Amino acid sequence: MSQGPLLVVIDGPAGAGKSTAARRLADRLGAFYLDTGAMYRACTLRALRLGTDLSDGAALAAVVDETKIELLPDGPEGKCRVLLDGHDVSEAIRTREVTNSIHHLANEPRVRERLVARQQALAVARAGTIVAEGRDLGSVVFPHAQVKIYLDASVTERARRRAEDLGGDAPAPEKLQQEITARDRRDTTRLVGPLTRVDDAHYVDSSSMTLEEVVDHMAALAAAAGQAP
Repeated sequence: MSQGPLLVVIDGPAGAGKSTAARRLADRLGAFYLDTGAMYRACTLRALRLGTDLSDGAALAAVVDETKIELLPDGPEGKCRVLLDGHDVSEAIRTREVTNSIHHLANEPRVRERLVARQQALAVARAGTIVAEGRDLGSVVFPHAQVKIYLDASVTERARRRAEDLGGDAPAPEKLQQEITARDRRDTTRLVGPLTRVDDAHYVDSSSMTLEEVVDHMAALAAAAGQAP
Protein backbone atom coordinates (compact mmCIF):
# COMPACT_ATOMS: atom_id res chain seq x y z
CA MET A 1 0.00 0.00 0.00
CA SER A 2 1.10 3.59 -0.58
CA GLN A 3 2.22 5.52 2.47
CA GLY A 4 0.56 8.68 3.81
CA PRO A 5 -2.65 10.42 2.71
CA LEU A 6 -3.82 9.90 -0.85
CA LEU A 7 -4.04 13.16 -2.80
CA VAL A 8 -6.22 13.20 -5.92
CA VAL A 9 -6.08 16.40 -7.99
CA ILE A 10 -8.44 17.26 -10.83
CA ASP A 11 -7.56 20.00 -13.30
CA GLY A 12 -9.43 21.11 -16.38
CA PRO A 13 -11.22 23.99 -18.09
CA ALA A 14 -14.28 25.83 -16.80
CA GLY A 15 -17.52 23.90 -17.19
CA ALA A 16 -15.96 20.46 -17.58
CA GLY A 17 -17.74 19.27 -14.45
CA LYS A 18 -14.75 19.30 -12.10
CA SER A 19 -16.59 20.61 -9.06
CA THR A 20 -19.52 18.21 -9.21
CA ALA A 21 -17.34 15.22 -10.04
CA ALA A 22 -14.81 16.11 -7.36
CA ARG A 23 -17.52 16.43 -4.72
CA ARG A 24 -19.04 13.08 -5.68
CA LEU A 25 -15.62 11.43 -5.72
CA ALA A 26 -14.76 12.87 -2.31
CA ASP A 27 -18.05 11.55 -0.94
CA ARG A 28 -17.42 8.10 -2.37
CA LEU A 29 -13.86 7.95 -1.01
CA GLY A 30 -14.76 9.49 2.35
CA ALA A 31 -12.27 12.24 1.50
CA PHE A 32 -11.93 15.93 2.25
CA TYR A 33 -12.96 18.06 -0.72
CA LEU A 34 -10.60 20.97 -1.35
CA ASP A 35 -12.26 23.42 -3.73
CA THR A 36 -9.37 25.70 -4.66
CA GLY A 37 -11.52 27.69 -7.08
CA ALA A 38 -13.87 28.62 -4.25
CA MET A 39 -10.97 30.33 -2.50
CA TYR A 40 -10.33 32.54 -5.53
CA ARG A 41 -14.05 33.19 -5.85
CA ALA A 42 -14.36 34.18 -2.21
CA CYS A 43 -11.51 36.66 -2.51
CA THR A 44 -12.99 38.00 -5.75
CA LEU A 45 -16.35 38.50 -4.05
CA ARG A 46 -14.71 40.39 -1.20
CA ALA A 47 -12.79 42.60 -3.64
CA LEU A 48 -16.00 43.40 -5.52
CA ARG A 49 -17.86 44.20 -2.31
CA LEU A 50 -15.06 46.52 -1.21
CA GLY A 51 -14.92 48.23 -4.58
CA THR A 52 -11.27 47.29 -4.95
CA ASP A 53 -9.54 48.27 -8.18
CA LEU A 54 -9.24 44.87 -9.89
CA SER A 55 -6.25 46.08 -11.89
CA ASP A 56 -4.29 46.93 -8.73
CA GLY A 57 -2.27 43.84 -7.85
CA ALA A 58 -1.07 45.16 -4.50
CA ALA A 59 -4.62 46.00 -3.48
CA LEU A 60 -5.83 42.53 -4.48
CA ALA A 61 -3.02 40.91 -2.47
CA ALA A 62 -4.08 43.01 0.52
CA VAL A 63 -7.64 41.73 0.11
CA VAL A 64 -6.36 38.15 0.28
CA ASP A 65 -4.24 38.91 3.36
CA GLU A 66 -7.27 40.31 5.15
CA THR A 67 -9.68 37.55 4.11
CA LYS A 68 -10.53 34.48 6.18
CA ILE A 69 -11.79 31.55 4.11
CA GLU A 70 -13.17 28.33 5.53
CA LEU A 71 -14.22 25.24 3.58
CA LEU A 72 -16.57 23.14 5.69
CA PRO A 73 -18.04 19.73 4.83
CA ASP A 74 -21.80 20.07 4.40
CA GLY A 75 -23.79 16.88 4.07
CA PRO A 76 -23.78 14.19 1.36
CA GLU A 77 -22.20 14.19 -2.08
CA GLY A 78 -19.03 15.82 -0.76
CA LYS A 79 -20.59 19.27 -0.68
CA CYS A 80 -18.96 22.00 1.34
CA ARG A 81 -19.96 25.38 2.65
CA VAL A 82 -17.71 28.33 1.91
CA LEU A 83 -17.38 30.86 4.69
CA LEU A 84 -15.98 34.31 3.96
CA ASP A 85 -15.00 36.10 7.16
CA GLY A 86 -17.45 33.88 9.00
CA HIS A 87 -20.36 34.37 6.59
CA ASP A 88 -21.74 31.69 4.27
CA VAL A 89 -21.10 32.76 0.66
CA SER A 90 -21.55 29.36 -0.97
CA GLU A 91 -24.13 30.75 -3.40
CA ALA A 92 -22.83 34.31 -3.68
CA ILE A 93 -19.48 33.22 -5.10
CA ARG A 94 -21.17 31.46 -8.05
CA THR A 95 -22.70 34.54 -9.68
CA ARG A 96 -21.76 35.60 -13.21
CA GLU A 97 -20.24 38.82 -11.81
CA VAL A 98 -17.76 36.82 -9.75
CA THR A 99 -17.15 34.35 -12.59
CA ASN A 100 -16.39 37.16 -15.04
CA SER A 101 -14.09 38.96 -12.57
CA ILE A 102 -12.11 36.09 -11.08
CA HIS A 103 -9.40 36.23 -13.75
CA HIS A 104 -8.11 39.49 -12.27
CA LEU A 105 -7.09 37.63 -9.11
CA ALA A 106 -6.08 34.42 -10.89
CA ASN A 107 -3.65 36.38 -13.07
CA GLU A 108 -2.05 38.28 -10.19
CA PRO A 109 1.18 36.56 -8.99
CA ARG A 110 0.92 37.97 -5.47
CA VAL A 111 -2.60 36.63 -5.08
CA ARG A 112 -1.69 33.20 -6.42
CA GLU A 113 1.38 32.99 -4.19
CA ARG A 114 -0.77 33.57 -1.13
CA LEU A 115 -3.61 31.24 -2.07
CA VAL A 116 -1.31 28.44 -3.22
CA ALA A 117 0.40 28.58 0.17
CA ARG A 118 -2.98 28.33 1.89
CA GLN A 119 -4.02 25.40 -0.26
CA GLN A 120 -0.80 23.53 0.46
CA ALA A 121 -1.17 24.23 4.18
CA LEU A 122 -4.74 22.92 4.15
CA ALA A 123 -3.61 19.70 2.51
CA VAL A 124 -0.79 19.21 5.01
CA ALA A 125 -3.15 19.79 7.92
CA ARG A 126 -5.67 17.17 6.80
CA ALA A 127 -5.48 13.47 7.57
CA GLY A 128 -6.71 10.87 5.11
CA THR A 129 -7.63 11.17 1.45
CA ILE A 130 -7.98 14.58 -0.17
CA VAL A 131 -9.72 15.37 -3.45
CA ALA A 132 -8.80 18.79 -4.83
CA GLU A 133 -9.88 20.50 -8.03
CA GLY A 134 -8.68 23.59 -9.83
CA ARG A 135 -6.63 24.71 -12.82
CA ASP A 136 -2.95 24.24 -11.98
CA LEU A 137 -2.95 21.68 -9.18
CA GLY A 138 -0.96 19.00 -10.94
CA SER A 139 1.55 21.46 -12.37
CA VAL A 140 2.02 23.99 -9.56
CA VAL A 141 0.12 23.44 -6.32
CA PHE A 142 0.46 19.67 -5.83
CA PRO A 143 3.01 18.41 -8.38
CA HIS A 144 3.66 15.30 -6.26
CA ALA A 145 0.00 14.21 -6.02
CA GLN A 146 -0.41 10.45 -6.41
CA VAL A 147 -3.37 10.83 -8.79
CA LYS A 148 -3.60 13.60 -11.38
CA ILE A 149 -6.66 13.89 -13.61
CA TYR A 150 -7.36 16.33 -16.42
CA LEU A 151 -11.13 16.49 -16.87
CA ASP A 152 -12.28 17.96 -20.16
CA ALA A 153 -15.41 18.38 -22.29
CA SER A 154 -16.29 20.08 -25.55
CA VAL A 155 -17.14 23.78 -25.53
CA THR A 156 -20.66 22.97 -26.73
CA GLU A 157 -21.23 20.54 -23.87
CA ARG A 158 -19.76 22.90 -21.31
CA ALA A 159 -22.05 25.70 -22.50
CA ARG A 160 -25.04 23.37 -22.23
CA ARG A 161 -24.14 22.46 -18.66
CA ARG A 162 -23.62 26.11 -17.73
CA ALA A 163 -27.04 27.02 -19.17
CA GLU A 164 -28.58 24.22 -17.14
CA ASP A 165 -26.96 25.57 -13.97
CA LEU A 166 -28.14 29.12 -14.64
CA GLY A 167 -31.68 28.11 -15.55
CA GLY A 168 -33.84 31.02 -16.64
CA ASP A 169 -30.97 33.47 -16.16
CA ALA A 170 -28.85 31.79 -18.82
CA PRO A 171 -27.86 33.87 -21.86
CA ALA A 172 -28.07 32.50 -25.40
CA PRO A 173 -25.98 29.35 -26.05
CA GLU A 174 -23.76 31.26 -28.49
CA LYS A 175 -23.03 33.86 -25.83
CA LEU A 176 -22.13 31.19 -23.30
CA GLN A 177 -19.82 29.47 -25.78
CA GLN A 178 -18.07 32.77 -26.46
CA GLU A 179 -17.61 33.38 -22.73
CA ILE A 180 -16.23 29.87 -22.19
CA THR A 181 -13.86 30.13 -25.15
CA ALA A 182 -12.60 33.50 -23.89
CA ARG A 183 -12.06 32.08 -20.41
CA ASP A 184 -10.20 29.08 -21.84
CA ARG A 185 -7.90 31.49 -23.64
CA ARG A 186 -7.27 33.48 -20.47
CA ASP A 187 -6.72 30.37 -18.36
CA THR A 188 -4.25 28.72 -20.74
CA THR A 189 -2.23 31.85 -21.55
CA ARG A 190 -1.95 33.55 -18.18
CA LEU A 191 1.63 34.09 -17.04
CA VAL A 192 1.17 32.60 -13.57
CA GLY A 193 -0.29 29.14 -12.97
CA PRO A 194 -1.83 28.62 -16.41
CA LEU A 195 -4.27 25.79 -17.03
CA THR A 196 -1.99 22.93 -18.05
CA ARG A 197 -2.40 19.24 -18.77
CA VAL A 198 0.71 17.70 -17.25
CA ASP A 199 2.26 14.63 -18.82
CA ASP A 200 1.42 12.30 -15.93
CA ALA A 201 -2.26 13.30 -15.74
CA HIS A 202 -4.99 10.88 -16.77
CA TYR A 203 -7.06 12.56 -19.50
CA VAL A 204 -10.83 12.16 -19.14
CA ASP A 205 -13.21 13.59 -21.75
CA SER A 206 -16.62 13.78 -20.10
CA SER A 207 -18.51 15.12 -23.13
CA SER A 208 -20.45 11.91 -23.65
CA MET A 209 -20.11 10.45 -20.15
CA THR A 210 -22.64 10.53 -17.35
CA LEU A 211 -21.56 11.91 -14.00
CA GLU A 212 -21.58 8.44 -12.49
CA GLU A 213 -19.36 7.13 -15.28
CA VAL A 214 -16.87 9.94 -14.66
CA VAL A 215 -16.84 9.29 -10.91
CA ASP A 216 -16.52 5.52 -11.42
CA HIS A 217 -13.50 6.08 -13.67
CA MET A 218 -11.80 8.47 -11.26
CA ALA A 219 -12.52 6.20 -8.29
CA ALA A 220 -10.83 3.34 -10.15
CA LEU A 221 -7.77 5.53 -10.74
CA ALA A 222 -7.68 6.41 -7.04
CA ALA A 223 -8.04 2.77 -6.03
CA ALA A 224 -5.20 1.76 -8.34
CA ALA A 225 -2.96 4.44 -6.84
CA GLY A 226 -3.85 3.28 -3.34
CA GLN A 227 -2.59 -0.18 -4.20
CA ALA A 228 0.67 1.02 -5.73
CA PRO A 229 3.84 0.06 -3.85
